Amino acid sequence: AGLLARRSRLRVKQATHGEVIEAGTVYIAQPDAHLVVRDGRLLLTDTKQVHFSRPSIDLLFESVADAYGDRAISVILSGSGVDGADGTRTIKAKGGTTIAQSPSSAAHGGMPQAARATGCVDVTLPLEEIGPAIVNLVAPAPGDEA
Repeated sequence: AGLLARRSRLRVKQATHGEVIEAGTVYIAQPDAHLVVRDGRLLLTDTKQVHFSRPSIDLLFESVADAYGDRAISVILSGSGVDGADGTRTIKAKGGTTIAQSPSSAAHGGMPQAARATGCVDVTLPLEEIGPAIVNLVAPAPGDEA
């Protein structure tokens, strides 16, 4: 969390069990614990590994899809293995938006490639374009500013 906080304008912190989700905060899963969203809170679980991973991005994405439906946004970045592919499918099935880092710009292209192979990725972008794309997705539409 500390490393990311140095590069982000948003608050970055390690998630704690039962914590209420706050807008403008980036939550990082604790080592060896799955992070899921339920009823506006973050929950940490020590259930079995998924695709040899704990934390698993698939479990997080599936819970985000259930909680937020078509407002959910998933991003798969550099990593090896296939974790994130099932969660990408779930986000897309609930009407959410899915983004993957271009495998050619990733240090490890396995996870973005697995997500793309699902056919459920809306857009594939180089790393430096992902942040601005997210900002555009969450920005209020013209005339919607309160």
